[in-house]
Amino acid sequence: MNNPQFPLFLSTAIPYVNAAPHVGHALELLQADALCRHQRQRGRDVRLTGGTDDHSLKNARAAERLGIPTERLVAEHGEIFRRLQGALGVELDDYVHTSRDPRHAPAVRALWERCAANGDLYSKAYTGRYCTGCEAFLSEAELVDGCCAVHREPVEEVQETNWFFRLSRYQEPLLELLGSGSLRVDPRERYNEVESFVRGGLCDFSVSRSRARARNFGIGVPGDDSQVIYVWFDALANYLSGLGFPENTGELARYWGEAPAAREHLIGKDILRFHAVYWPAILLSAGLPLPSAIKAHGFVTLEGNKIGKSQGNAIDPFELVERFGLDAVRFYFLRHVHTTRDSDFRVERLIEAHDSELAGKIGNLLQRVTTLALRHPSLALTPGKAAPSSDDRELEHAAERAYTEVVQGCDGFALQEALASILELAAAANRYADAQEPWTLSRRAKAAKTPEAAGDLLAQLGHVLWRLCEALRVTAILLAPFLPGAARTIIARLGATETELTALARARYGRGPRFTPQAGAALFPRLAQAEQKAKPAELRAGS
Repeated sequence: MNNPQFPLFLSTAIPYVNAAPHVGHALELLQADALCRHQRQRGRDVRLTGGTDDHSLKNARAAERLGIPTERLVAEHGEIFRRLQGALGVELDDYVHTSRDPRHAPAVRALWERCAANGDLYSKAYTGRYCTGCEAFLSEAELVDGCCAVHREPVEEVQETNWFFRLSRYQEPLLELLGSGSLRVDPRERYNEVESFVRGGLCDFSVSRSRARARNFGIGVPGDDSQVIYVWFDALANYLSGLGFPENTGELARYWGEAPAAREHLIGKDILRFHAVYWPAILLSAGLPLPSAIKAHGFVTLEGNKIGKSQGNAIDPFELVERFGLDAVRFYFLRHVHTTRDSDFRVERLIEAHDSELAGKIGNLLQRVTTLALRHPSLALTPGKAAPSSDDRELEHAAERAYTEVVQGCDGFALQEALASILELAAAANRYADAQEPWTLSRRAKAAKTPEAAGDLLAQLGHVLWRLCEALRVTAILLAPFLPGAARTIIARLGATETELTALARARYGRGPRFTPQAGAALFPRLAQAEQKAKPAELRAGS
């Protein structure tokens, strides 16, 4: 639902805070930020949310190992996760710490009571295999040699009495929602996974844990002091609690009410089932609107293995930004980490991408154009009156293609393709410069023997430089959701105002102002040669 008339609610998943954040968390935040910035450029009302998932057994056990109260661990680690958005240049509209936000517990209890009133909660004794990493009971088919296939750790056999949710009641409604497209899952292969899982038959699942096993940390089950609400039931409710549920707030009505709105969750593929099956069923039971789309991104891997806290190969995103700069990090994760497929992280590729694509194509073009224009301070940068040449038309067509393909890439959840289109526009502008040779026009104008000859050459130079500035202006607008700081610098160097960046409609070639280029340092200074020898292992957390 990409109609800009409809509000967009987009959430990131809320991570456990048993250890420091890694680049997988950074990837999700950056993707969400770029998607929302792009939609805002299209005039859309957008709300982007995040938070931390505090009431997990993983967090409690991590605190035990450190010998500190769980409340202290989740508070301290939670603040580190919250700072990550600032380090990445991400702008969230709300952030929910599930153990500390006063809005959260009332929302969880209200959601529970709605499901109970609908007859979908019941208590029974249960024995099952539990993975603390997944915070879920696993079936025999989901194990590999008795271990969780994701976390590669032995599961625990748990026997206790829990409250269960009647998921089995919602198999047909979920199939209908999936089939009709009312509940969209992107990309298609993830949709196929969800549809196959639901069609294979749904079993009721446990939505509480004994207070003893939960280390007495969690939101109590209404009417049953021996139990706390299961961490996933608790965590999923953050999408509502941040909007003020169960109170009838304006935010809740606007973004999660009956009026048309897009409600989208951006998550890792490993938690797809919770968001695309369990969560919609809970909302159906509670009589609440459903999400309209689940967007599942791939994993960041290291030598083919998923990067994660439990894998011992976590890479610190704070250190990446400190060493390589914000633009390089944002660009790498949005351009060279595939939006929906797994991608291997390599420091060498980050450096190469920055230096060859950002510095070599966009930065070099900006520096060449502004430096040459400043050699002729009285030169009017305006399009010529003659009919556009074939080179002129090709540059304009490249800008139009980039505009169309950026929209398609963002709407199609393929951010790497959107950025590739922007780079192709920069490449087209560089080809145009090579063909028109404005530096030669400059030399010839200065060496001209008559004022008339010099005037003709300067008029041609002004025409070429205006077209190159216009290509850079369009590049900056399209680039703004991905590299907002760099986009602002480009616009400033062209002598235009930042209002250019606020509307995607401005990114149509030929609508630019009169440019007054400004001097400045290189936009993307090439990363130090010594950094090219850095190894991924050196960037692991704690190294």
